[in-house]
Amino acid sequence: MFKINRLNPIANIGLELLTDNYEMVESFNDADAALVRSASVHELELPGSLKAIARAGAGVNNIPLDKCAEKGVVVFNTPGANANGVKEIVIAGLILASRDIIGGVNWVNSVKEDPDVAKLVEKNKAKFAGTEIKGKKLGVIGLGAVGVLVANIAIKLEMEVYGYDPYISVGAAWKLSKYIKPSKSLEEIYRECDFITVHVPLTDTTKSMFNKEAFEFMKDGVKLLNFSRDTLVNDDDLIEALKSGKVGKYVTDLPNPKVVGVEGVIAVPHLGASTNESEDNCAVMAVEQLMDYLENGNIKNSVNYPNCDMGVCTQAERIAIHHRNIPNMLSQFTSAFAQENINISDMMNKSKGKWAYTMLDIESPSNLDIIRKIKGIDGVLRMRVIK
Repeated sequence: MFKINRLNPIANIGLELLTDNYEMVESFNDADAALVRSASVHELELPGSLKAIARAGAGVNNIPLDKCAEKGVVVFNTPGANANGVKEIVIAGLILASRDIIGGVNWVNSVKEDPDVAKLVEKNKAKFAGTEIKGKKLGVIGLGAVGVLVANIAIKLEMEVYGYDPYISVGAAWKLSKYIKPSKSLEEIYRECDFITVHVPLTDTTKSMFNKEAFEFMKDGVKLLNFSRDTLVNDDDLIEALKSGKVGKYVTDLPNPKVVGVEGVIAVPHLGASTNESEDNCAVMAVEQLMDYLENGNIKNSVNYPNCDMGVCTQAERIAIHHRNIPNMLSQFTSAFAQENINISDMMNKSKGKWAYTMLDIESPSNLDIIRKIKGIDGVLRMRVIK
């Protein structure tokens, strides 16, 4: 029986996938695995029973990844599950940045009691005129699950789309429209585009990537959309760029005290993935990944351990080992089994940075001696026997 703890509410459609082999528990300290959305795990002590954490969403800033890896706790996320919801709100952001819809609506509400409101509208509507996005140049920075969808739909809206992603995956590249113009540098995006939307994770290299130097490359009046992380933008430099007219509009789904209320900023209350469909998709993906890991040892969409899939075990047992990515580990594992006269029928080893993961299918059940030997090997972080 696996014990599952929810640190945040998760859509029932995901929880309904859990079989009788699972039990929901109230205490994180009793859990074999945890489901989380936005709750912070940084302040929590990771219990020895904890084997995995699944984040129902893409960002994992609320989870201590290295701390989890050190303890052999696999952290999953759900890339792409909410991509369509984010794509749609980015398109809405393009429209809001080009047409003063919000200003117009607010003005109409301010004169709603006037009996001549219809005449006032006709007289004042020119104040809220904007431009069309058709024929404008859009730069998409980051061509992952969301960026590819945004770029492709913008082509259908007859925009001229530039894409930049030096780390684009093969899968994303296959999905990308042939009409997207590949950019070799951020500077090209900055120089050419009327609208720029960013879809990259927060890292040491992307933090404050939109700063004074970047703004100087951009067209006057450029519209910037940020539905990824607020700290991708240097707020002080942004405010100066808005005041000077270098940036015409800044649309963000991540309001913070510095930018809220600043003229030219359209701040949306983090609604990108706030759709019923996105929440359902994330919950289903998170639960399915947890179940496959707990029952079969398979890892898919982990952010701190390598992906590793051997399907369902058809042998006597499967041994799953979390260890440091250092030389001579595999030979020590296989030697330990050979000493106990246990045959390995199949094996897979994958690494990711400092960490590695090995699965071995064996033809006869393991014993306490071999379990002790494996756990005693220097560099082994965790071992599980999956029957």
